[in-house]
Amino acid sequence: MMRQYELVERVRRYNPNTDEALLDRAYVYAMRAHGTQTRASGDPYFSHPLEVAAILTDLKLDDATIVAALLHDTIEDTDATRDEIDRLFGPQIGALVEGLTKIKKLDLVSKQAKQAENLRKLLLAIADDVRVLLVKLADRLHNMRTLKWVPEEKRNRVAQETLDIYAPLAGRMGMHDMREELEDLAFRQLSPEAYESIRARLETLKESSGEVLAAIERELSDALAQKGVQASVKGREKRPYSIWRKMEQKAVAFEQLSDIYGFRIIVDSVEQCYGALGVVHTKWPVVPGRFKDYISTPKQNDYRSIHTTVVGPGRQRVELQIRTRKMHEIAEYGIAAHALYKDNSPAADLLARDSNAYGWLRRTIELLAEGSSPEEFLEHTKLELFHDQVFCFTPKGRLIALPRRATPIDFAYAVHTDVGNMAVGAKINGKVSPLVSELHNGDEVEIITSTAQTPPAAWESIVVTGKARAAIRRATRAAVRAQYAGLGRKIVERAFARAGKPFSEERLSGALSRLARTSLDDVYAAVGRSEMRADDVVKALHPEWTGARAPEERASAPRGEGWFELKAGQSLKFKIPGIEADPDPMTAIPIRGINGDLPVRFAPNGGAVPGDRIVGILTAGEGITVYPIQSPALQDFEEEPERWLDVRWDVDEDDPQRFPAQLVVTASNEPGSLAQIAQVIGERDGNIDNLRMTSRSNDFTRMVIDVEVYDLRHLNGIIADLRSRPVVSSVERLNG
Repeated sequence: MMRQYELVERVRRYNPNTDEALLDRAYVYAMRAHGTQTRASGDPYFSHPLEVAAILTDLKLDDATIVAALLHDTIEDTDATRDEIDRLFGPQIGALVEGLTKIKKLDLVSKQAKQAENLRKLLLAIADDVRVLLVKLADRLHNMRTLKWVPEEKRNRVAQETLDIYAPLAGRMGMHDMREELEDLAFRQLSPEAYESIRARLETLKESSGEVLAAIERELSDALAQKGVQASVKGREKRPYSIWRKMEQKAVAFEQLSDIYGFRIIVDSVEQCYGALGVVHTKWPVVPGRFKDYISTPKQNDYRSIHTTVVGPGRQRVELQIRTRKMHEIAEYGIAAHALYKDNSPAADLLARDSNAYGWLRRTIELLAEGSSPEEFLEHTKLELFHDQVFCFTPKGRLIALPRRATPIDFAYAVHTDVGNMAVGAKINGKVSPLVSELHNGDEVEIITSTAQTPPAAWESIVVTGKARAAIRRATRAAVRAQYAGLGRKIVERAFARAGKPFSEERLSGALSRLARTSLDDVYAAVGRSEMRADDVVKALHPEWTGARAPEERASAPRGEGWFELKAGQSLKFKIPGIEADPDPMTAIPIRGINGDLPVRFAPNGGAVPGDRIVGILTAGEGITVYPIQSPALQDFEEEPERWLDVRWDVDEDDPQRFPAQLVVTASNEPGSLAQIAQVIGERDGNIDNLRMTSRSNDFTRMVIDVEVYDLRHLNGIIADLRSRPVVSSVERLNG
């Protein structure tokens, strides 16, 4: 275990002005706080925060971050408190330790929704100070190095979490070495046979190619020195996980990979980078299509380097990376390379000025407010984490970085959300191209827009960026809401006309508080969705109105059209086909708008309940079928408007009746799940009329349940209670 003076010396090597007393105080405090606690390996628990601090000294981080690493488990695992840490070490370190404590409580590997919500919490926890993330990444790295001591049933969960969340985050922060080590450690746990196979092949290749690689390194150094370029040439070997991923993506064998070994040329200036490139390209043939200049167009995580591949000594393909020493430091350590200890500015402000990676992190956190659900945010974040990039340009030369397989639609939304929403076409390199075209590095993209355009919902399945998907979903929701609001306004206007009351939006605006809505559009949309009755809107302005129709309206309503009003306590009884006995409560359907003795029935799939907006469809010789307005079956009658009847409910609150509805329930296939579902419906005073299993697997059963309920509120209550049960995966109402 590292001694106290050894830790101080590690920090002093890169920061001569380190606060030695602060480090000593934190070392002693953490060691005493953890006391006799031990890890699963049997080592003293204090060895873990000490190793985390050591990892961060390799990244050359400031004193506050090193101290936070020493203390990061004290609040969670000892008697230490935030107040005590604030008093002894200051509020800045106290905030770092508390942020790490919150992250430790997260279990990111779980059901999708929970995983998504916890990832939101993780990023929010690091929003104020990115050093929280740096300590957490170092903490995860040491835990992965000692994964063999973790109980076997937890190892795969921790490894998968590392591969899904922490390794990509390290990559996005530009911390290349840490990302690769996290990936390799996780890969070794999740796919041990594949890991060992690739490692063994690397050992064999190293034995056979060792002298060749040394010769290439010498020849490169000599060629550069002869041209006056002072450079350090170092060979490198791809890690097993990186090799395996490339084999999977390219569908190639190990022997077909040409970049298992590569060389880094480290120089002092940008000018020398291009000078070294000229030396290499004039001495050896270039492999076409293998040149990338990340100095002129850096990656979003601040990575800068020139990549090229040449046919070098011995006709060997040689992959080269040419960069300055500062670029190399950033490539290895990423966001941590921004020397926090040199400046008295707050870490977040300093990084915001110096680091594109931190800028990406801040933009990602800002998107938290835009997603309508945790799942959308998780989808967006993983899309941003896992894709390689292409670089495209606007006609004015602005550089836009996008994931691979991005389309002009993604490009448009990257420029501005409004540009994406109004996009109707695109020109790629001056040529009119489909909006679904795949973009490539260097493309110049011009977006053609129209103010009359709204993004089709189908775009969501085309785009690859999270920002575009989120914006399309928002626009789609807004369009649907606008349709509901337009429909609701017409319904409200008709309700006022039936009541014989003047309709005034100005007066209605003053009644918003009584309707528990913040805008008129909210009111109209609620009415359009049948979440609010139009009569309630009338009563909000005219509390004295009892709901009776204006006398002149009743007198002028023709038979068979408009509204037919029942007297109090009465209902119209219609004969339902197939039932010969006297009508029971289910055959007495109190509905306005239908006149005569025509047989009436509900839609065969899904039924309808009071609270639904309903329409009647007249069929010659069969009578009238009542459908909820959202029923997809109504599309079959769009070309026959003469068959549509305007109807509505007229229930007697003093004599409640039940109405049919159908639920599609997906539940865990385990003993007692059906009993729990039936119990919920029974406790909610619903009645099960029929139940049938439509599909069944080892894990889940899908069933359709015919229920009888009093109204839409009653039905929604049953649905909400069912969804809250752990055995229930999903519940949806069937609208036939």
